[in-house]
Amino acid sequence: MDLSQAWASLFQIDFFGPMTMNWNMRDSFIIKGLYAITPDMADLKTLIQKTQLAIEGGAFMVQYRSKIHDRDAKMQQCAAILRLCRQYKIPCIVNDDVDMCRILEADGVHLGEKDDNIADVRRILGEDAIIGSSCYDQLNRAKQAQNEGASYVAFGAMFETLTKPNAPRATLELLREVKSQIQIPVVAIGGITMNNAHDVIETGIDAIAVINSLFEAKTIKETAETFSKMFH
Repeated sequence: MDLSQAWASLFQIDFFGPMTMNWNMRDSFIIKGLYAITPDMADLKTLIQKTQLAIEGGAFMVQYRSKIHDRDAKMQQCAAILRLCRQYKIPCIVNDDVDMCRILEADGVHLGEKDDNIADVRRILGEDAIIGSSCYDQLNRAKQAQNEGASYVAFGAMFETLTKPNAPRATLELLREVKSQIQIPVVAIGGITMNNAHDVIETGIDAIAVINSLFEAKTIKETAETFSKMFH
């Protein structure tokens, strides 16, 4: 039994095979709407419950993101989130950690400025992997990411955010410029709420990535539904 099989057995995950989700992701998967990113949360049961509500409300993809230091705890959480996403037949990608993505056979990875080269990650994870790239407020970085084979690019923080209080700020004008020059999907992130999401979506971007205003909402499912309907 190899390492990925050991983790699958340990967490009782029914995988459908490496990087697959019972459909051709490249032909069928669309990056559009609400992109849910998990918050730091020690209690796995609560994390799963909240993520399930976000999915049922219309999130098209989930990114497992955690800054806790316990590797085993992160693997356990990510495996459980992945299993949940498999049940709902939506992609689950991993923040930063290419090795975790490979071991658990998640659907892709989101890379930051200091992470591995996109082309190298593509060779490791395969042609069907979803690879996102944080571009902050840098159009040239998005162009490079597109050339290297990214599946989507993310810009932000759009507004003040507790998750990354010192993050570079992107503007609505930048999003419009990006959409005119970049062919792959564009995601906006950072401080997006029910009150400002419409302004962001009006720029023509493809998706909004939300953490706090989704997972801390009193009614997560209804909040997800409202965010999702803004794209229709």
